[in-house]
Amino acid sequence: MGSAGLPIGIAIGVGIGTAIGVSTDNLPIGIAVGIAMGAGLGIALSASEEKSGDDTQESQEKDK
Repeated sequence: MGSAGLPIGIAIGVGIGTAIGVSTDNLPIGIAVGIAMGAGLGIALSASEEKSGDDTQESQEKDK
């Protein structure tokens, strides 16, 4: 999948932030908070993808 963790995380964050902004009647702050949360989530997803890719390479090298 490549490095798709960050864009996916930001998209999820914008959705959640929009919902928070609408419910609190403060849409700009909600979107900003959502982007921040989404960036953190995206970085975590990217790190998780990289770590699982390293594990796969190590197991393939052990099989040789």
